[in-house]
Amino acid sequence: MYTHFFGLHEKPFSITPDPRYLFMSARHGEALAHLVYGVTESGGFVQLTGEVGTGKTTLVRTLLLNRMPENADVAVVLNPQITAHEFLLTICEELGVVIPEQKDSIKALTDALNHHLLGAHAAGRRTILVVDEAQNLAPAVLEQVRLLTNLETAKQKLLQIILIGQPELRELLSRNDLRQLAQRITGRYHLEPLTREETAQYVEHRLRVAGALGEVIDNAAKKEVFRISEGVPRLINVICDRALLGAYSQESRIVTKRLIRRAAAEVSGELGGTPVFRRVAIAAGLLSVAVVAASIWSVTRDPATVIVDASPLVMAPAATEILKSDAPSDQPMGNTTTAAVPAPEDAPATLAEELALAGDLTTADFALASLFDLWGLEYTRGSKNACSQAAAAGLACLYQRGSWNGLRQLNRPAILTVIDEQGDSHELVLTAIHDDSAEVSIGGVTVTHPVSEISDLWFGQFMLLWRPPGGVPVSLSSGSRGAEVLWLRKNLADIDLRYQSDNIDSDEYDANLQTVVRQFQRDYRLDVDGLAGQQTLIVISSLLAPDGSPRLTRPRIDQD
Repeated sequence: MYTHFFGLHEKPFSITPDPRYLFMSARHGEALAHLVYGVTESGGFVQLTGEVGTGKTTLVRTLLLNRMPENADVAVVLNPQITAHEFLLTICEELGVVIPEQKDSIKALTDALNHHLLGAHAAGRRTILVVDEAQNLAPAVLEQVRLLTNLETAKQKLLQIILIGQPELRELLSRNDLRQLAQRITGRYHLEPLTREETAQYVEHRLRVAGALGEVIDNAAKKEVFRISEGVPRLINVICDRALLGAYSQESRIVTKRLIRRAAAEVSGELGGTPVFRRVAIAAGLLSVAVVAASIWSVTRDPATVIVDASPLVMAPAATEILKSDAPSDQPMGNTTTAAVPAPEDAPATLAEELALAGDLTTADFALASLFDLWGLEYTRGSKNACSQAAAAGLACLYQRGSWNGLRQLNRPAILTVIDEQGDSHELVLTAIHDDSAEVSIGGVTVTHPVSEISDLWFGQFMLLWRPPGGVPVSLSSGSRGAEVLWLRKNLADIDLRYQSDNIDSDEYDANLQTVVRQFQRDYRLDVDGLAGQQTLIVISSLLAPDGSPRLTRPRIDQD
């Protein structure tokens, strides 16, 4: 529709994985190098993971079309939600293996596959199995995958396996009952989203491939694309495609920041004028006390806590005292311990509604002040960056992209970056996780929402504070020495005697300690690399007796 208007010969932001549009960022180049290694070396597994929409499937298509050795036979499994028998049958069909008469027998299929692989090996051919969406493989199928690597000659494996999946694949393979499979993975790579500069280059790259000769999306718009998408290529494609359509409808030759924001809002779903807006008045009443409390907190640095649940809004005693001291002397306070406007049970405010009403309170400064307050610290705006302030108190920052399971493991309050329906970014502080709900602080005001509702707006980016041993974040590995190694040995043993190393008084990170760390990482579903990095050290400290550090899994405080 809009291609002729912009002088393009095709739509540049289609979400289909076309290898012609592959943008080779530094991360994608490294990921492709791992895949190429996987198809040129013999034996074991190669694992590629990445968030939804980061370009894993496009990389695989590029590998299959352009980088596959001429002597390679490839089987691709795109739907892994199948049984072990169906999995074997699919591989045999992909490779053209003669299906035995006893095709319902796993043994018969395995024997036929082995016979085919031996013949291919004798003919000088390599056989490669690529499994996409591998995080959906059942444990029984994963065990069958492991058994396939037992098909070998005296010198090399007959089948090279590449597993492609979302971050949940890493958690799945760290299970204790799958440790034999994890040990056979010879190459791992996690594909991260694009940076701001790479996002701008990515947008220009796709436009040029589609035939653009001049500027179509201006620089401010590209920055807005990154802010909203956080560098996830699929989201970039969806937003830019809709923005081009919007520009065409307005007969605008240039896509501006405003058009990007409108496109993002449309992609997320128009709020319209119906149920959401009918509840805005309710949400406004619900948050009126919260906004007042947050405004007072921003001046006094004594945040009031307001918990929004199915019960009426309740203010903490600290907020009550502040309001009493600030109220005019001729105006009666009445009962200031409960809010005048209860939340209707049939229409509780959604997180999106609260963000719309309290957008000025969801800046990084408000979030950092709330997070620092949980650690008993005062955040000073503008003096120096937050991580430097934290370091002065013996704390360290950890910036990552992760999942709810990862946050539960780390068990520390964290700043979550969420994107609302209008495409605006907000910084919230995750303060507690219950079974299916979580508490987040909006500018110092605590509200409770289902995890699923928060997940709709959160794309995995978070920042937390933690207290490293010795006050400085380190990564311990083979050959490391010092007090941190002694701390690691002692605390692993305190958690469970299974993690007690041989020489408990040694300050050297030896092979035995590395084995113990690997076992701990398997049991707690961390990356099994034998390195005691920040995630491993945080989980260890979280499992110990409380040390005054705030936790996410604290008991819930109910108000009367």
